[in-house]
Amino acid sequence: MAKQTKKTDTELTAAKPILAKKETKPKVTKTALPGSEDAKAVKKPVLKKTAENKATIKKAAAQNSAPIEIIPNNELKAVEPYSRFTDFDIDLFKSGKHYKLYEKFGSHVVEYKGVVGTYFAVWAPNAQYVSLIGNFNGWNKGSHTLNYRWDASGIWEGFIPNIGVGETYKYYIKSSTGEDLEKADPFALRWELPPHTASIVADTFYEWDDKAWMAERYKYTALDKPYSVYEMHIGSWARSPESPEEFLSYRQLAEILVPYIKEMGFTHVEFMPIMEHPYYPSWGYQITGFFAASCRYGTPQDLMFLIEEFHKAGIGVILDWVPSHFPGDMHGLYNFDGTHLYEHADLKKGFHPDWKSYIFNYGRNEVRAFLISNAIFWLERYHIDGLRVDAVASMLYLDYSRNHGEWDPNEFGGNENLDAISFLKEFNATVYSNFPDVQTIAEESTSFNGVSRPVYTGGLGFGMKWMMGWMHDTIDYFSQDPIYRRYHQNEFTFSLIYAFTENFMLPFSHDEVVYGKKSMIGKMPGDDWQRFANLRLLYSYMFTHPGSKLLFMGSEFGQSAEWDFQKSLDWHLLQYESHQGMKETVKALNHLYRSEPALYEKSFDWTGFEWIDASNMNDSVIAYSRKGIDSANDLVIVFNMTPVAHYNYRIGVPAAGEWQEIFNSDQTKFWGSGLINYEPVRSEQVAWHGKENSVSITTPPLGAAIFKRVAAKAVESKKTKTLKTK
Repeated sequence: MAKQTKKTDTELTAAKPILAKKETKPKVTKTALPGSEDAKAVKKPVLKKTAENKATIKKAAAQNSAPIEIIPNNELKAVEPYSRFTDFDIDLFKSGKHYKLYEKFGSHVVEYKGVVGTYFAVWAPNAQYVSLIGNFNGWNKGSHTLNYRWDASGIWEGFIPNIGVGETYKYYIKSSTGEDLEKADPFALRWELPPHTASIVADTFYEWDDKAWMAERYKYTALDKPYSVYEMHIGSWARSPESPEEFLSYRQLAEILVPYIKEMGFTHVEFMPIMEHPYYPSWGYQITGFFAASCRYGTPQDLMFLIEEFHKAGIGVILDWVPSHFPGDMHGLYNFDGTHLYEHADLKKGFHPDWKSYIFNYGRNEVRAFLISNAIFWLERYHIDGLRVDAVASMLYLDYSRNHGEWDPNEFGGNENLDAISFLKEFNATVYSNFPDVQTIAEESTSFNGVSRPVYTGGLGFGMKWMMGWMHDTIDYFSQDPIYRRYHQNEFTFSLIYAFTENFMLPFSHDEVVYGKKSMIGKMPGDDWQRFANLRLLYSYMFTHPGSKLLFMGSEFGQSAEWDFQKSLDWHLLQYESHQGMKETVKALNHLYRSEPALYEKSFDWTGFEWIDASNMNDSVIAYSRKGIDSANDLVIVFNMTPVAHYNYRIGVPAAGEWQEIFNSDQTKFWGSGLINYEPVRSEQVAWHGKENSVSITTPPLGAAIFKRVAAKAVESKKTKTLKTK
């Protein structure tokens, strides 16, 4: 039995192959968490097996500044017993506290003793043996057996000479029961194009040019800043008219998508899962390659280029992240070493009945480290600015989508999944401690307490949470014929009872425009004009309601059909004034949201909102005020929920003075009727709606009007000009 010794150098550490699995307690070295590669990745072209000779080996060796011992290929074993793991790495991995496992596991092109090759490491503690198979050895299961570590970590590893970037491979695993398994690498940075399932040796080296954004990112992601998200599915946002069956690449998207998002005024773009997934109709939510960007659209560097272009345009990038489940594809994580390694062994906790997928074992240290490392990987390597965490509710509850008898209570008799709750807290605490200028956003549909409360105060630690109740109530209200809305006004006003219990994001996501739910414009009642007016009114409500915003692609121009992931959005609709007007409405609302502090400074603070009138059910006219830090920025928002215009309609205002209409959803450029308040309206000392002052305005049909008090200096200047004219 070889004794493990502490290594003092930063190169690959040698270790003799040990066949027995006898456990020895690893030495704990109290040093800082590993934060960089132990072995220097080679950026030069690797030596291919077909071009091996001593001359090329010497040339590669000469590229290093330090002297390297030259060993001919025939003196190296098929699998050299070397390791990238230190004692401390192993201790962190076993305890679930190693958050950069991607620097250790997977495939890494390195150079050892003058020979370029690849180091492989995989976790399969219950395997009889593990070997590497691929094109390089004719998929021979017995020629490149990896070495099992002596420290009971369950890791198989080895350095294989003359394998480089671009090589396809899998792990052949002989399970403890004799089952033959061929598994893709859980840490692979790139995969073959589906339906092929092999991993590919790759790297994520990229010379980033977004330093300015990264240095000042906190200015765009703080909770007191505007946060407007454009959610999209990369494969169906747009496709080439000449080849509608082909995807646009990451780089092709960069040319047209980035300028579009910037024009529309969104602060962030959110990609539905782009991690590698074998089943395209899953929309990316059935992930097998958690560390690989989908090769359907290009290379890792191509995706980095797209993200970089967004950053250079001042736009943040959010990824949809799925730690809630994974599919049962035989090349993936399921039954990885012949046992329930990544999924919970108890099907009551480890299988999702709705999605027919498997649930991670959140109580296993190594699995927790895998997931948190994955989150850190995307934030660090790809400069991602936020993670939207999918299906959080399914993680929190043991009885989620299960009937009586199909779940077991926790140790306290409750239905909460304590392991998942603990994991989510650790995930958020780790993300924010390493990247305090990003946001994590929970898609959580229940009333679980403290989702967006910091971990140190007992919460789950998310930055924001989707406001699902608001979304459902809003759609229900606006889908009513205006004549009946007087009976449903509570659906419109109810959200403000709980609006500040969490840091809420208002989502109109992809889930609301599929499976027979109709598109956003399709949900609206009335004839064509009324449907578009209703949707403009709904968006006006969304952008002035407290909370950050999220809108799914196509909804911004009134896509008529439901979302179809198999084809492009219907961009031809923009030739019609109605759809062009809808696009201009969302564009104007985004820019208004970003320019008016009252709409974002106190989005998560009850002092930033005040009802003016929520009880006029007969007219279905509703008004409220949004407030910023400076009262001079206060806004008055008025909604007319019927197609009947009101003239000389009196509204109480927070302060005396002149109030200028700064937005009206009924403008003709929005395809409205043009009934707007052109001139500023002067307040009168007429008590109304509990206010000492009030104004008399015109309320547009099925329209929203937003007013801001004219600064005193501007009013005085106007008076002076009037006197001079006279």
